[in-house]
Formats: sequence, structure tokens, C-alpha cells
Amino acid sequence: MASDPQRGQRGASGSSSASDQSGSEERKPQPDEAHSAFTPPLGVPYPPLPEDEHPTSEFALPSGLRPETPAEQEGSAFTPPSSTTGQTPMPAGSTALSYAFTPPHGIPAVRLTKEAPWQDRMRTMLRMPVGERPVPERLERADDETGPAVPRVLDLTLRIGEILLAGGEGAEDVEAAMFGVAHAYGLERVEPTVTFTLLSISYQPSLVDDPVTASRTVRRRGVDYNRLSAVFRLVDEIASEGITLEEAYRGLAEIRRNRHPYPSWALTVASGLLSGAASMLVGGTMLVFVAAAVGSMLGDRLAWLASARGLPEFYQFVVAAMPPAAVGVAFGLAHLNVQASAVITGGLFALIPGRALVAGVHDGLTGYYITAAARLLEVGYLIVGIVVGVLSVLYIGLQLNPGLRRLNPEQSLGDYNEPLVQIVAAMLLALAFCVLLQQERHTVAFATLNGGVAWVVYGALTYVAGMNAVPATAIAAGLVGLFGQLLSRYRYASALPYVTAAIGPLLPGSATYFGLLNFAQGHLPQGLTSLVQAVSLALAIAVGVNLGAEVARLFLRAPGIEEAGARRAAKRTRGF
Repeated sequence: MASDPQRGQRGASGSSSASDQSGSEERKPQPDEAHSAFTPPLGVPYPPLPEDEHPTSEFALPSGLRPETPAEQEGSAFTPPSSTTGQTPMPAGSTALSYAFTPPHGIPAVRLTKEAPWQDRMRTMLRMPVGERPVPERLERADDETGPAVPRVLDLTLRIGEILLAGGEGAEDVEAAMFGVAHAYGLERVEPTVTFTLLSISYQPSLVDDPVTASRTVRRRGVDYNRLSAVFRLVDEIASEGITLEEAYRGLAEIRRNRHPYPSWALTVASGLLSGAASMLVGGTMLVFVAAAVGSMLGDRLAWLASARGLPEFYQFVVAAMPPAAVGVAFGLAHLNVQASAVITGGLFALIPGRALVAGVHDGLTGYYITAAARLLEVGYLIVGIVVGVLSVLYIGLQLNPGLRRLNPEQSLGDYNEPLVQIVAAMLLALAFCVLLQQERHTVAFATLNGGVAWVVYGALTYVAGMNAVPATAIAAGLVGLFGQLLSRYRYASALPYVTAAIGPLLPGSATYFGLLNFAQGHLPQGLTSLVQAVSLALAIAVGVNLGAEVARLFLRAPGIEEAGARRAAKRTRGF
């Protein structure tokens, strides 16, 4: 008869329990210990239990050592921490504003208060190392509420950056705007990148998640400071007032649908007004004013026609430079008592790309060398287009009549010094530039006044103090940048509408014309000297504007940094 193995096992187990009953009275195992892999076999005694029945861990703090203070929770980027790091207590009599979570070497705390302009808050974070950037303030949400979709936030950020970059804004300010938009919607670990034609942004949710990267290419550029100011207001609403993502998209769509504040015919008239005012700035009469205005308007119409035909911008500058030069040569060939050189000089004032030059130098000084090199290369191409257009006309005129006295630099302009006339002409020139840049109407008066102040300072230093034109131009441009930065901080807007038009009277139109004329006449050393002076004046304008803006940020209370001496620069490489 077959035996039941389970019954046998139970029997054996029962007999064993009966035989060892006397030995197990002192230690009664719990019912679940019989199933544990660490239970001793039957017949082996249990080890003695510890007195407190709580064995110490190998990670427990040894006796005699004081436990460390637990680390505080990571704070917000816009609120100061309540104490220092865990190991170093706050000294007596100090405030919480002087300390924060810092590395052992003790970098000063950064307080990014919401009362400061968002440009300064984001620029401060951009100029900090990545490991020391404070995280943005987290929005309190309900358990069932989720944040905005990451792809939509990145798309909105790129679209805003595209409008700013296409409008001529500096790379650092574009990155600051993109940084502010992404942080406002809760994306902490973002890295925007701006080059001359490419915008990209990368977001990594955590150190173990894959990053999400999006990019956008800027293929078309246009000058519209009205749209630029509207985008700055939108970014301010996003970063400071916390509007929703749908409201931000709606506001961006309205900005794109808005028409330019001035029609095309107004731009043409403004171009003529600018050239006429520039000709009076260098000593032209009323007839010269009219001639320069007519030549510049003809050039503007030809440039519009070339643009409509799809020609590159280089050829647009070539055809735009020809009519003013042709009008000046025609006056010289007719032997009229008219300063033909002033006519050509006025036309050059309307074509010199001062806006792109200032933006290129600004990007280089703030550490964006690739974008700066691309912008300066663009300026070089545009200037070559101006040179080709003017030299072609001058060469033809000199072939027809080699003895054109009215085109001779030594006998045409000279040292013209009429303060009242030149101040009025400078302000009129700045006003015309405001219209060409499509600025908002409430910014026109400030920019016009800023241009007048710039010319007063330049004239006083040049004609009264006898200073060289290059440092005088740099000082005047520095005041333009300083006042423009102050106005932009007051308005929470871009500084370009207050700066770009104001530097118009300082542009090196006369030096450029003298260099081109000497080249056309075959005087290469004199032409090279004049062009070097023109380049020096242009660089003095760009450096002065940037330095004035930095001085404004240096002496004003920097947002987020307790000590003015601890303010960070764009880079600290010291050349290596």
C-alpha cells in the first residue's frame, strides 16, 4: 500500500517537535520565523537578543560626535534664503540677505527680486555659471493640475526670440528673453542658444531624463521697433504678471498681425529728410538740402523695387547709393555754386548700417563671438555695396570731367561750425531715423532729444575743446547709451528705440565719402586714411553705446547682487 509522503513529513515533523519540546520552552519562535531563510535549523540555539531589541546600523553616528544640521529645502530664485548652509551657522548680527546656499569658497548670494526688470534678472542668471544659478520660483498647483506642455512652451519661447533677433536685438538680450519666458512657465533646466540665424533651446526635466530640444531659423529680417517694443511688453507680462500660455499665444498673434505704424511713402519721405538734415549738418544750404532729399528718395524707391524683384540686400544698397551720388556729380558737372560733396555725404548718412554695427560690437563685447562675427561680416558686405554704388557714379563723373572742383574734399566741406543750425539738423536727422525704424510715437521725442544731446556733446568736445573726433564720438555715444539704458529701465522696454536713432548724427558720413572720392581719383593713401578714420569713428560709436549701457547697470542698484563689486561680467577668462 502506497504511503502518503506529505503524511510522513507531517509525522516526522510532529515527532521531532515532541522530542524537542523541553528544549524549546525557553525560546519560542514566532510562527513566521519557520518560513524565513535565516532561521537556524532545528537543534541549533538562537543567538542572544540585544538589550534594546534595536540593533545599531553600520551607518549610525558613533558616540561622541554631534549630528549635522539637516540641509534646508532648496529655496526660490526670487526670495532670499533663511539661513546659510548646514555646516556653518550665521554669525551674530548678520542678516539672511548676506548668506545663501554657496560652495565652500563662499560666492555671494544672488537675490533676483521681482521688483527688478526682467531683463536684469535674466541677464544676471545668464552671466552666472550653470551650477550656481538659482532655480525659478515654483508655482503652487493642485494635485490634479498639471503645468503647461513643454513643447508649447519651447515653441512660444522660440517664436519670441525669433522676433527679437530679426528686429536687431542683441544676442544676450534675446537669450535673456527666452530664459525669462521658459522660467516663467516652470522650465528650470533650460539652455537657450542664439546665433546669427539659428535659435535653439534645450530643456532637461531631470538629470536622468532625456533632454527636449527645439530650434528655429531666422530667414528674414526687418526693422520694426514698434513690434520689438510690443514683444518686450509681452515678455514682461509673462515674466512678471504670470499670464497664461494661451494669453501669451494670443498676444503674440496680435503682435504679428499689427501693421507698421508708418506707411511706405512716409518711410521714403523720412529717408529724404534724413539725407537733407545730414547735408546741413556738414554745411549744406537749403538747395543742398532739397537736392540731397531728392537723391535719397530716388535711391529708396530703387531699393524698394529691387527688394520686390527678390534681389539680395547687397544689390539693394548698390542701387540705393547711386542716385545721391548721381545728383552730386550732376551739380559738379553743371558748374553750379552748390556743395556737391554735401549732397553725396547726406545720401551716405541714410545708408550706413549703424544699427547692425552697434549690435555686432555689442555681441562681441558680451561674449557672443560667432554672432558678432556674422553681424560684422554683414556690415562689411553692406558697406561694400555702398562703395560699389558710389564709386561707380564718381568714376563716371570724373571720366567726363577730371577737374570737378566741387567734388574736391579740401574745397567742399571744410570745418563747418554753426552750433544752432547743426543742433536743429541733428535733431531732425534723429527724428527721421525714428520714422525709418518704425518706432512707437511716444519714443520719438526721447530719441530725438537724445540725438540732439549727443551732437551738443560732440560739438563741444570737437570745436570748443579741440579734442580728436574719435574720442569725442565715443564720449557722445556713451551718453547716448547711458540715457537709452535709463529710459529703457524706466519703461521696462528695449533700449534700441532710444539709442539707434540718436547715434545718427554721429555716423561717419563725411569720412566715408572722402575715402571713396580719393579712391576714385586714384589717391590710394589718402583714401585709405579716410576709410580708416571712418572705421574708427564707427567702432567708437559702437563701443561708446555699449559702455554707456554697462555704466548704467554698474552704478544703478544691480538686481540680485548685494555687493556692487561682486557683479559678474559676461566672462572671466583673462585671456586663457
